[in-house]
Amino acid sequence: MPTDIDIARKCTLKPVTDIAEQLGISPDLIEPYGRYKAKLPLSLIDPDKLARCKLILVSAISPTPAGEGKTTMSIGLTQGLNRIGKQTTVVLREPSLGPVFGIKGGATGGGWSQVLPMEDINLHFTGDFAAIEKAHNLLSALIDNNLQSNTRSLGIDPRTVRWKRVFDMNDRALRDIVVGLGGTGNGIPRETGFDITAASEIMAIFCLSNNLTDLKERLGNIFVGFTSDRKPIFARDLKANGAMAALLKDAIKPNLVQTIEGTPAIIHGGPFANIAQGTNSVIATRMGMSLSDYVVTEAGFGSDLGAEKFFDIKCAGAGLSPSAMVLVATIRALKYHGGVELSKLTQPNKSAVAQGLVNLEKHLENSQLYHVDTVVAINRFTSDTEEEIEVVRQRCEELGFPAVVADVWGNGGQGAEDLASTVVSRIESSKNSFKPLYDWSRPVKEKINTICQKVYGADKVEYSSVAKRDLRSIKKLGLEGLPICMAKTQKSLSDDPTKIGRPTGFDVTVREIEIAAGAGFLIPITGDMMRMPGLPETPASESIDIDEQGEITGLF
Repeated sequence: MPTDIDIARKCTLKPVTDIAEQLGISPDLIEPYGRYKAKLPLSLIDPDKLARCKLILVSAISPTPAGEGKTTMSIGLTQGLNRIGKQTTVVLREPSLGPVFGIKGGATGGGWSQVLPMEDINLHFTGDFAAIEKAHNLLSALIDNNLQSNTRSLGIDPRTVRWKRVFDMNDRALRDIVVGLGGTGNGIPRETGFDITAASEIMAIFCLSNNLTDLKERLGNIFVGFTSDRKPIFARDLKANGAMAALLKDAIKPNLVQTIEGTPAIIHGGPFANIAQGTNSVIATRMGMSLSDYVVTEAGFGSDLGAEKFFDIKCAGAGLSPSAMVLVATIRALKYHGGVELSKLTQPNKSAVAQGLVNLEKHLENSQLYHVDTVVAINRFTSDTEEEIEVVRQRCEELGFPAVVADVWGNGGQGAEDLASTVVSRIESSKNSFKPLYDWSRPVKEKINTICQKVYGADKVEYSSVAKRDLRSIKKLGLEGLPICMAKTQKSLSDDPTKIGRPTGFDVTVREIEIAAGAGFLIPITGDMMRMPGLPETPASESIDIDEQGEITGLF
C-alpha cells in the first residue's frame, strides 16, 4: 500500500496563481512563497459575501489510538462538495512540529485526501509558527529584563509570573526549569519552564484576532503578573505589544495551498484543542467564507473539546453561525470504545461496535446542545464489514441522524460525494438556528459547571485551593465575563483518560485556572494536563530522512 507521501508525489501541483484564480483572486494580490504557497491579504475579507457562505464544522467521537481522520475527512468532503458543483474551500490549522516528530505524525490529511505540498506544510511552511514563537519569547525576555532593571522596574513580583517561554517541539526536559542562575549579571533566579508553541497564548490571540490592530490590542492585554503590592501588570505596561505585533505582520495573513484534487485550501494557525481552542484563525475562516459558497473546517479532538470551543469561543466571539456539523466515526474506534484491544480492532465484532456506540451517542447529543444539524461520517477502512457498518447506520437512524460511509483516503472526493450530497440536503432543509451553550456574562463557576455537566456528563465540579485562589484573582482583575477554554484530556469525556466509552458518575476536578486575558478566555486545567508534551519511546522523527536530491521520506 502506498504511503501518504508516495501518493502526494504522484500528483502534479497547480501553480498557486491558478488556485487563487479559482477563488476569483488576481495573481497580483497574492504574496507567493515559491510556486505552490502564498499569503492572502486581509483586504479580501468581505462581510457581505461571508454572511451568505455555509460553514460546516468537522468534529469526531472521542479520539482513540486507532485514529478517526477528521482532517482527511475535511479535505475529502471539500473535494466531494466541489465534485457535486458546490464551490467549497477547506480551512484548516497548521501542523505543529511536536506531533510531526513525535507520535501523531503530520496534519495534512492522508491518501487521496491531502493538502499539498505536504512536506512543506508539515515542516516550516511559511514560518508562521516561528513568528509566533519569537513574539512569545520576546515578551519572556522583556519580563526578565524588567525584573533585572534598577531604573525602569515595574516592581513585578517574580513569584506571580506564570508567563513561560515556548518551543515548537516535544521536549519534556523543558517543562520546569530555573532561569537567571550564574550571578547577578544573568538576571533574577526564578522557576519557569517551556510550553509547546501551539499552547502559547500568542497562538490563541493570533487565531482569534480580527485584524492587525485587534491583534496588537490583544497582545497588550496579556496578563503578566502582580507587583509586590498586588497591582496587575500587563504586556502593554512593558511596552511589548507593538514589537510583538511587528513580528507577526506577515504571519497574520492566511496561507493558500491546494488539495490533492486541485481545490483551494486555506491553512492558518494551529492551537491544540486539549489545552487551547483548537481551531484555525478567525481571519482564515472569514477569508474562506468571503471567497466560497461553502467552507469546511475542523476542530481538534472530539465534540467535547474542539467543537465546544469552536461554538462557544470562536463562533460566539466572531459572530459566525455554522450551518452543519459532520461527526466522524470509524468502526475501529467504536470497537475500541466497546472494550476491544488495539491489536484486535481489525477483527469483525458487531457486538463491540454496538457497545462502543454510547460514545457516538453522547457526541451526537452534544451537537444538539448548539442546535446544529449533524451528519455522521463513517470513515471507511478496508477491515470494516457491512454488518458492522449497518449497526452504526441503524442506531443513527433511530436517533434521527443520517450516517454516510465515506472512503476519502482511498477515493478522495469521489468517496465523499454521497456524504457531500447528504450534508447539502441537510443544510438546505434545516430549520435549526445555532445558539452557544452559555452566556459569557454568567459567573465563572457556572460556566465551567455548564460545560462539565452538559458536555462531558459530569455529576459535579470540584475546585482545588489553587483554583479557588485563581477565581479570586479573576474577580479582582474584572475578567469574570470571559468565556471558558477547558484544558482536559482528549482521550475521555471525563478528566480521566482511562475512562473510555461514555463515563457516568464522575466528578471533574479543576486544579488551577490560567488567565488568558489577551486571548480573551479563562483556562481551567483539569487532571494531569501538560502544556509541553514529551516524545514517545520511538519518535516518528526516527523514520524521517532526506536524500541527496532533497527528497524527504518517512513523513505521514
